[in-house]
Amino acid sequence: MAVCVWALTLALALGSYAAAHGAKNNYPRLRLSHKELWELNRTWVFQTPEGTAHYTILLDETQERLFVGGKDTLYSLNLDRVNASHREISWPSSDEQVEDCLMQGREKTECANYIRLIQAYNSTHLMTCGTGAFSPVCTYIRVGQGKEERVFQLESEHLQSGRGRSPFHPNSPTTSTVFRGQLFVGLYTDYWENDAAVYRLGQHSYSRTEVGDRWQLNEPKFVGSVVVPDNDDPADDKVYFFFTERVSTAHGGNKAVFSRVARVCANDQGGQRMLVNKWTSFLKARLICSVAGPNGIDTHFDELEDVFVLTKKDEKNPEIFGLFSTTSAVFKGYAVCMYNMEGIRAAFNGPFAHREDTDHHWSMYEGKVPYPRPGSCASKVNGAHFSSSKEYPDQVLRFVHSHPLLFQPVQPVHHRPIFLDTDGGRRLTELAVDRVAAEDGHYNVLFIGTDDSVVLKVISIFNKETNTVEEVLLEELQVFKVPVPITEIIISTKRQQLYVGSELGVTQVRVHHCGLYGSACADCCLARDPYCAWDGHTCSRYYPGGIHTKRRFRRQDVRHGNAVQQCTGLQMNEAHSISDKLVYGVEKNSTLLECRPRSLQAVLTWYMLKGADMEEIKGDEHIIQTPYGLLFLTTKKSDAGVYLCQSAEHGFVQTVARVTLEVLEEERVENLFHRGEYGEGEAQLRAPLCPFVSLPSAPSSNKVWYRDFMQLIGYGNIHRVEQYCERVWCVADRKKKKLKGLPAKWRRPQGGERGARARAPRHTYTTRTP
Repeated sequence: MAVCVWALTLALALGSYAAAHGAKNNYPRLRLSHKELWELNRTWVFQTPEGTAHYTILLDETQERLFVGGKDTLYSLNLDRVNASHREISWPSSDEQVEDCLMQGREKTECANYIRLIQAYNSTHLMTCGTGAFSPVCTYIRVGQGKEERVFQLESEHLQSGRGRSPFHPNSPTTSTVFRGQLFVGLYTDYWENDAAVYRLGQHSYSRTEVGDRWQLNEPKFVGSVVVPDNDDPADDKVYFFFTERVSTAHGGNKAVFSRVARVCANDQGGQRMLVNKWTSFLKARLICSVAGPNGIDTHFDELEDVFVLTKKDEKNPEIFGLFSTTSAVFKGYAVCMYNMEGIRAAFNGPFAHREDTDHHWSMYEGKVPYPRPGSCASKVNGAHFSSSKEYPDQVLRFVHSHPLLFQPVQPVHHRPIFLDTDGGRRLTELAVDRVAAEDGHYNVLFIGTDDSVVLKVISIFNKETNTVEEVLLEELQVFKVPVPITEIIISTKRQQLYVGSELGVTQVRVHHCGLYGSACADCCLARDPYCAWDGHTCSRYYPGGIHTKRRFRRQDVRHGNAVQQCTGLQMNEAHSISDKLVYGVEKNSTLLECRPRSLQAVLTWYMLKGADMEEIKGDEHIIQTPYGLLFLTTKKSDAGVYLCQSAEHGFVQTVARVTLEVLEEERVENLFHRGEYGEGEAQLRAPLCPFVSLPSAPSSNKVWYRDFMQLIGYGNIHRVEQYCERVWCVADRKKKKLKGLPAKWRRPQGGERGARARAPRHTYTTRTP
C-alpha cells in the first residue's frame, strides 16, 4: 500500500512539473530506421564476422583514428568511414592465464583479455590495459606521430601488471584519464571487487583512497572523470570523478543511492607521517537532479548513468551534463541535468559535513577548520606556504580524513532537469552533447542512447521570462539493425559525426541531414534544428556568419519555430509539394483518405469543401481520424467531395493533401466482381481478369465488364485506370511472396489486428494525378 501511495505521489509530482514547465512532445520530428539511414548514406557500421563487441573507445582527432578495445583485439578505425581500411592487433590472454582463470571457477567466456583502458600517453604512444583473464595486464601501443606515419603496433617488451589500472571483470565500472604522464583512475582493484579506489599512478609514486574506508567510497559505480584547471597556476589543477555510491541511513542501513562528484589535486603526493601514499585532498559532494513536487517533496533522480563534459574556449569552465535515472523498482524515469563549474566549486568551498557515527544524521560542521583549508592544493594561489602535500600539518590531514563529504550539494543549472523522460518504455544508457551556434544564440544538442539501438537528438530551450524549460525532440535514429543497448557515444564536432558503440560493433552517424526536413522555408524553420537553416532554395547546413550563403536569404528560428514570421512572402513554390489525389470508395465499404505530414509533431485537421467554404470534419462513429489519414468506416454517397488535410505546427498552418473522393454504387461494383464463368455447383464466383492483360482467347464477357467499368467511373479518367487495376484487382492473382513486398497500406490486416487497421477498406480505389 505504501509503495502504491509513493508511486501515485511521484506521478503527481512529474505531472505537475510537466504542466508547469511545458510538457514535451513525445514524437520526434523525424524518425529514421536503420535501413533509411543506410539508404540516405548517413551511417556506416564496423563489424567483423565474429562480432565486434567493444569495451572502450578513444577518439584521436590528431591521428584521425578511432581506437576501439574489444575482446582479445584492438582496432584502429578510419574517422571518415569506420568500415574502411581498419587495422587490428590481436592481444589474447596467455594459455597460463586462461588455465588459472578456469581453475578459479570462471566461465570460459570471461577468461579472455577484454580491453578496458585506452588512453593517449604521449604524441606517439597509447597506454592500453586489459582484464587478462582476471589477471590485468598493461602495455603501450605505438601509433606514430601524425596521420602521415600509419603505425599500429603493440610493444610486448613493455608488458606489465595492470592491477590498479584495469579492473579484473570485463563489466566492472571504471573511469580513467591521463594528465601530465600520470594515470588517474577509479576502479575496483581486486578479484572479488571489495576494494574500490581512486588512484594516481606516476612513474615512481602513487596515491589512492584508504582501503576499506566506507566514508570515502562505499560500493561506488564509477562513471566518468576529467581534469579541470581552477586558475592559471598549474599546481592548483584538479581531477574530478563522477560516481554513485551507497549511503548509510541514520538507522545504519545501506539502502539509499546518491550521485557524487569527488575532487583531488593533480599534484597530491600524500602525507609524510600520516596518509602516506594516500590522498590528502580527496573531497566529495552530492550531485542533485530532481523535480519539484506539488507538496514541496522533490522527486530525485539519484542513479548516475553517464556523464559528459562539454569543453569550451574557457577550459576552466566546462559544462557538465549528467544522465540520471530513478532508483525505484516501481517507477523508472530518466533526466538530464546540467552543471557549471561555478556551482561545483561553490560546493567544494562551502561548509563540511559532520556525522558522529552511523546512527546520527549528517549536519554542517560548525567547529574550527584548520589551515590550510583541508582539500586544497599546495600551490601559489593558496599562499605558497607549502611546496608539497607532504608538508601539510597533521591536523589538516586528520580533518580531511574524517570529513571527506561537503555539506552543500551541487545544484543543476536552472534548478531543474533540461530533459525528462518518464514514459518507462525503454532504458536510457549514454549521453553526448554538442554546442551549436545558431542564428538566435547557442544551443546544447543532446544525443541520448537507449537500450534498443536508438539515438535521440534533443535540444533544450530555457525561457528566462517564464522560467521554464522546453524540450524539443528533433530526431529518433535507429543506428543498429537489431535492438541492442548502446554502450558508448563519442562525438566529433570537427567532423559532425557520432561514433556509437554496442555489442554488435561501432556505427558512425552524421549528426544532421537538413534536406530531410523539406525544401520549403516553413518546413526548415519548423524543424528548429540549430544545425539547419533555409538558404533561399532549400534546408541546408547553417554556418555562423554566413560563410556559404548570403545572410539575407537565411531563415532560422530555433527558439520559437515561428515559420509565419520567418517565411512570409517566401511560400510561392510550396504549393507544388501538396499531394493531390483522386480516391474511389464503394458505398457501405470503408475508405481511407491518406495524409502523412512530413513532421510527426504536426497536428492534422481535415476539412470538406462546401463551395467556397470549408467544413471541419469531426470524428464520430462514421468517420475517425487515424495516424494514416481519414477513415470512413461505412462510406456513404453523401461523402463524395473534395477534402483538405491541413497540418498545424507552432501556429503555422498549411495544406498537406487535397483528396477528391468519388463514391461508387455498391450494387454495380458487386455485379462487376461477380461476372465470370460458373462451374456447376460452384459457390464461389470467379474474379474478372485484368482488362489490360493481352490474351488472344480472352472471353468476350471481360470486354463487356471493362466497358461497364469505364462507364461507371467515367471515360475522362481512362488514363488512370491502369494504375487502379494494378493496385486493386491484378494483385489478387500474384503469389504470396510478391504480396509481401507491397506497402503495408495495401495488405489486408491479419485477424489479430485491432482498431482502425482491423477496419481497413475492403475496396479502396486510389489514383494519383499525373
